[in-house]
Amino acid sequence: MILRENAVKQPKLGLSDERGALDTNTFAFKCRDTELDLSSRTHIMGVLNTTPDSFYDGGNYTHLDAALKQAEKMMEEGADIIDIGGESTRPGSLPVSVEKELERVIPVVRGIRKRFDIPLSVDTTKSAVARRALDEGASIVNDISGLRFDPDIADVAHDYGAGIVLTHTTSRPLDMQSNTEYGSLLGDIKLSLKNSVNIAELKGVNPASIVIDPGFGFGKTVEQNLAILKYLKSFLELNKPILIGTSNKTFIGKVLDAPTGDRIEGTAATIAIGILNGASIIRVHETGYMKRVSQMIDAILNVSCESY
Repeated sequence: MILRENAVKQPKLGLSDERGALDTNTFAFKCRDTELDLSSRTHIMGVLNTTPDSFYDGGNYTHLDAALKQAEKMMEEGADIIDIGGESTRPGSLPVSVEKELERVIPVVRGIRKRFDIPLSVDTTKSAVARRALDEGASIVNDISGLRFDPDIADVAHDYGAGIVLTHTTSRPLDMQSNTEYGSLLGDIKLSLKNSVNIAELKGVNPASIVIDPGFGFGKTVEQNLAILKYLKSFLELNKPILIGTSNKTFIGKVLDAPTGDRIEGTAATIAIGILNGASIIRVHETGYMKRVSQMIDAILNVSCESY
């Protein structure tokens, strides 16, 4: 599949005339006692799913020993953050109870915190899970609903001084791929994220503790995902660091006609384009491989042109 320039017209996407106004990332991300300087290089968020049904590695890290080994491997490969999830958010997935999510997540947070010194993120839409994870030493809450499902997550983040990732989705995972209609693709997503940011800041979350994510694969068609990536820089209008989570997702598989386990080149391409277009944090499964991709792109972006 090829998305050509004339296939997506700017007025329909809702592009602003000022989308290139912020061309460089000068952000810092404050998460509890840690502050990540995002201005000089891309930061890597390694994915650690403790679920049996995640689309990429479901069932691989449901046992504590396996999860801890994977966390150590990701750290050795260059992860800056480890994102721990106990409920699958793949399209069509069913929710799990608070108790089940806690059972999956908390031992892993506790185990990593005892052994390693790395910021931990909990991938949850439930304030009760967020609070328990922060109690155990997590630093970031990664909310794929952008506070739509449980706005109290913002209160929890404020109470702990935690970082928060606010993601756009159209609805819950069970039916989000049935809700892909937009009046203005980029405009609607930016407005939704702006509202999420406003809720967080009104509840007292430090503005420097907020990251935004346009939500690749969450209520988007293949073409919409590609368009968001192409025009990602327009999200810098919100004056927040951008995180992207394209790793191995379905839209890559459909473009390449590739199964889930054979999308590494496609993922690398999306990561490269994403960083070039303003992403500060990349959420990935193949930490070492994507670390090298990001290092190469960062080297290009950090070259000074004053002598040329």
